[in-house]
Amino acid sequence: MIKVADIIKKKGRNIYSISSQDMAYIALEILAEKNIGALLVIDGEKLVGIFSERDYARKVILRGKSSRDTIVGELMSTPVFSIHPKKNIEECMALMTASHYRHVPVIDEGKLIGILSMGDIVNELIIAHKIAASDLKKYVIGGEYSSEWSSS
Repeated sequence: MIKVADIIKKKGRNIYSISSQDMAYIALEILAEKNIGALLVIDGEKLVGIFSERDYARKVILRGKSSRDTIVGELMSTPVFSIHPKKNIEECMALMTASHYRHVPVIDEGKLIGILSMGDIVNELIIAHKIAASDLKKYVIGGEYSSEWSSS
């Protein structure tokens, strides 16, 4: 079973964040520069929200606001749901689905150690399925057949 910690280990612990008092435009610049879909919103050392492209689309554009005049705190998604690194990816997907978030922070002993996106999880599942299919193919093709299993 694939654990959240396994994905974080492969992906790395890069965490991009912004303050709730920063302007949304700055957040958008960071998202574009880093080619990511969400930023953690951290005030001091406290995780207070998540700002995503989805937040921008739904809370700025559709409401006629300006990203240069709106602070991240007005747009961020809260509450923040997090997951422990020992949880498996099925539990992570269930949390993300139930909370309608596409990004989830990973917290171990109160410390933020990474963030996972739904894309990270899907990629890991694709790799796992490819490996399983390859192993099955090797077993069937290179299998240890006896003559009694062969058709004449």
